[in-house]
Amino acid sequence: MADSEILGRIDELIAEEHELRSRSVGVGLTGTDKDRLTTVEQALDQCWDLLRQRRAKSEFHENPEDAQARPVSEVESYRQ
Repeated sequence: MADSEILGRIDELIAEEHELRSRSVGVGLTGTDKDRLTTVEQALDQCWDLLRQRRAKSEFHENPEDAQARPVSEVESYRQ
């Protein structure tokens, strides 16, 4: 997956996240929407992590295609 594809996916996920968050104001989210928001947030974290891996590999003259999405459990445990 090319950087542009990852960035496109990030844009899609951000739009969905904003839409879900805007629905949460006032009436709140259904259980399904809350679950979807969690899934979207996790997918965003994975995409950002993959993009960072690819850019680091490029910077250090390695093949960015060798970067792979890490599991949610790993990405979510990173310190902010």
